[in-house]
Amino acid sequence: SLLARTRNADLLVCTGAELEIGWLPVLLQQYGNARIQPGQPGHFAAADFVRKLDVPAKLDRALGDVHAAGNPHIQTDPRNIALVAKALAARLQQVDPAHAGDYAARLADFSRRWSQALARWNAQATPLRGVAVVSQHKAYAYLYDWLGMKEVAVLEPKPGVEPSVAHLQQVLDTLKGTPARMTVFSAYQDPKAADWLSRNAGVPAVKIPFTVGGTEGARDLFGLFDDTLDRLLNPGSRR
Repeated sequence: SLLARTRNADLLVCTGAELEIGWLPVLLQQYGNARIQPGQPGHFAAADFVRKLDVPAKLDRALGDVHAAGNPHIQTDPRNIALVAKALAARLQQVDPAHAGDYAARLADFSRRWSQALARWNAQATPLRGVAVVSQHKAYAYLYDWLGMKEVAVLEPKPGVEPSVAHLQQVLDTLKGTPARMTVFSAYQDPKAADWLSRNAGVPAVKIPFTVGGTEGARDLFGLFDDTLDRLLNPGSRR
């Protein structure tokens, strides 16, 4: 089904930063749709329009699931959403000039509502600035950068590698000298490691939606950040 859609597409929108490296190149090569090849107006990679974090100084697969172009999980910072919306509206106007006015009007409406929501979120998030956290996976660099939170440990010894009991014990030892307020994991992840740390360190495990649809409250982009902040501000209140 994806091959058929790729063959007929006028615009392909992806995250970029090599997040889709395992499957998207195959689709692009299979049918050779010239309109949506990299470098063409019909190929839109959202990560190209934001400042990327966690760009590795060294590329080595022994380090785990390392992304050469930087951390691709840009959607956890609402400031990035605003940048991508502006860039995507411009690209839509380019590939579909007959409806350029419609795209401009919808961008203006979205930007107004998003700016209001961002001001509200920034005010709500003030208590999170400087809060120390443990991450289950290196997926929240943009979230922490926005909120001013501090990652003091990661449950995975390497990105994408399940933690051993020995590594979890090391994290527990780290928290004795550098306490954390919570452990953050994504809705799609197995919470077993986060729950282990919660039991042994007395640190609540906080499930965040990570993307639209991740939790019941994250039904759209606005709900994504409403729910994420609610969970971070009230750790341990719900799962």
